[in-house]
Amino acid sequence: MHSMQIEEPSVVHEARPGRVIFGRGARGAVSEELARLGIERVMIITTPSKGDLAAEFARFVLERVGIVYPGAQPNAPVEVTEAALTAASSVKADGLLAIGGGTAIGLSKAISLRTNLPQVVAPTTFSGCEMAPVVSEAERGARIERRSRDVLPKTTVYDPELVAHLPPSVAGPSAMNAMANALDAMCAPDARPVDALAATEAMRMISAALPRFLGDPANKAAWSDALYGAWLAGAGVGRPTLHSKICQTLVDELGLIHADVNCLMLPYTAAYRRERHSDALRKVAAAIGTEDAPQALFDLMRLAGPRNSLRRMEVRKDDIETLCDRMQVFGDGVSASRADCLEILTGAYKGRRP
Repeated sequence: MHSMQIEEPSVVHEARPGRVIFGRGARGAVSEELARLGIERVMIITTPSKGDLAAEFARFVLERVGIVYPGAQPNAPVEVTEAALTAASSVKADGLLAIGGGTAIGLSKAISLRTNLPQVVAPTTFSGCEMAPVVSEAERGARIERRSRDVLPKTTVYDPELVAHLPPSVAGPSAMNAMANALDAMCAPDARPVDALAATEAMRMISAALPRFLGDPANKAAWSDALYGAWLAGAGVGRPTLHSKICQTLVDELGLIHADVNCLMLPYTAAYRRERHSDALRKVAAAIGTEDAPQALFDLMRLAGPRNSLRRMEVRKDDIETLCDRMQVFGDGVSASRADCLEILTGAYKGRRP
């Protein structure tokens, strides 16, 4: 029997593995998830600031705790991963529970990449990195990225109560980071229709929720909507994009905060995409109820970001010129020239409306 030949497939979709539990109080299901995965000695990974929250999770899982490890550090230094691997080995950990944002989840992924240990993740920000099949690490001053679906969590537990504690100066940029993930998913050269639909809905939900939770931190529905949108946005995160590469360069070269940079740069990279991804920008505009998406994103950035220009982040004009001399940005299926990068970064430096 001969198989039918498809000369030019228009869509190839491969669903990502993983189970998602969403809802207020969902963190209470963590013990059951560890049992379902057969994890008996879990390594709880978090940052020093999340020690109390890690202790709360340890009470949930009780006899399944192998070690609580609050040693995750920003930008995933390889030496931190190596120390964590030693700690995991010392208790013969057979699974990982990451509690936090990109820092804790990044360390968990790095350990899983090297050990194949299953992960359960409880995000406490809107970053969406739990959905990206990527491990990004700093080694000897260089950024190294490895792609593997094997680093995706077996279970992600989205509990809006875990993000509702965030101060506005963190919550606002983190939510804008999620919107950047959504736009990246829509502009990627390998963008899948289902991801574009999810990303469009993410834009709608987060843009509506952000002013609500910033204006009224007690608004439980707003936090829940924003986190749901962040999940949808993260689900389409794929290959590096023009936006993500520019932001990562600023973080690595100038020591800036990841979420703050993503928040600031979003309207400027969106403006660059106006003509190159006009269909995606039209969908974003419709989703957030505006005629011009970059203009609306700029207004949201000004609302969300406490430091809404590179100058206010203490970046010097000379730094921008130097970065543009060295920066090679290829993403979205196109290569940005030095002049393109300079225009994007100069707008962000001045904080001017795109």
